[in-house]
Amino acid sequence: MRVGRDWALVAVLVISAVLEGSFRSDLIWRPVELALALMLVWTLLWRRTRPLEMVAIAFGAIIALSIASIAADKGSVGLYTTGFVLLLPYALFRWGSGREVILGLPIILVAYTLGIMADYTGVGDAVAGFAFGLFPAGLGALVRYQASYQANEKEQIKLREREQLARELHDTVAHHVSAIAVRAQAGQVVAATDPQAAVDSLRVVEEEATRALTEMRLMVGSLREGEEADLAPQRGIADIERLAQGSGDSPPVTVELSGALDDLPPSVGAAVYRLTQESITNALRHARHATRIDVTLDADTQWVRLTVTDDGDLIPAGRGKPGYGIVGMSERAALLGGTLTAGPQPDKGWVVSAELPRTGATV
Repeated sequence: MRVGRDWALVAVLVISAVLEGSFRSDLIWRPVELALALMLVWTLLWRRTRPLEMVAIAFGAIIALSIASIAADKGSVGLYTTGFVLLLPYALFRWGSGREVILGLPIILVAYTLGIMADYTGVGDAVAGFAFGLFPAGLGALVRYQASYQANEKEQIKLREREQLARELHDTVAHHVSAIAVRAQAGQVVAATDPQAAVDSLRVVEEEATRALTEMRLMVGSLREGEEADLAPQRGIADIERLAQGSGDSPPVTVELSGALDDLPPSVGAAVYRLTQESITNALRHARHATRIDVTLDADTQWVRLTVTDDGDLIPAGRGKPGYGIVGMSERAALLGGTLTAGPQPDKGWVVSAELPRTGATV
């Protein structure tokens, strides 16, 4: 998409340079100025991937032209179209490394200094020229900082979600291990007098061990940095209907449960509850003029599917882009081997759809 826009921009600038070079009557070195503009316009295609090189080429050429103008005492030269070079300082500060910025900035300053010297009109104009020329660089640095800040925020959201999931999985695995211990002790007691009961105990031990191993796989990569354990009972499918009762009257929340929801692993049940809770919270907070929120949960032998919809405005304020809450929800679904999507519906409102494997195993 960006490549297509860059080519379109280059095409427009080439046409503009040719027209300006053909019809402007005050050009001093028409062939040179036109050739320079047509040569430099191609630097825009590589400004994101090679910003320092493009700055060196473009502003190096401007430096050479400015020196020639000063030597010939011709004043300001160049096409107005070459103003596109202001995109290059932005690109340098937006995508260039720290080393590239340090090397490229002096080239830009020298080019601006010689350009002002070639057509000096006073201190005020000189200061204004520097400020105007360096504004794209400052804007690029600001956009870079904001993008870095948002990326760090999203990473923190993912880490917190992983830690919460690890905490819930720890409780689940502890339950399975306790069941294994109890059954193993019972099997030892009855092994001499009732071998069949001992076999049944071993079967239960095997089942619990298999479930525990499945849950343990989900803990790989999850971190828990010394936080106190959450002693509250782990939420699950049975608690989803309580979310509707606690949502208030505006807008009402309806919950529809269907399918085989009884034997879900605790990690899947907890994940579905958290996804539903976050989706309802987002809808209550952001869905302007919504009259209802619908929660649909269905499960078959392989998948658990959750859908949360509202009938609010098509793109209400604050919901045009996925927020950090959706990042955390997507991370939780991905850790369980599932997927989650969120966005506006075709007609009205917002929809969150999640699909999790019934076993909760990672892909």
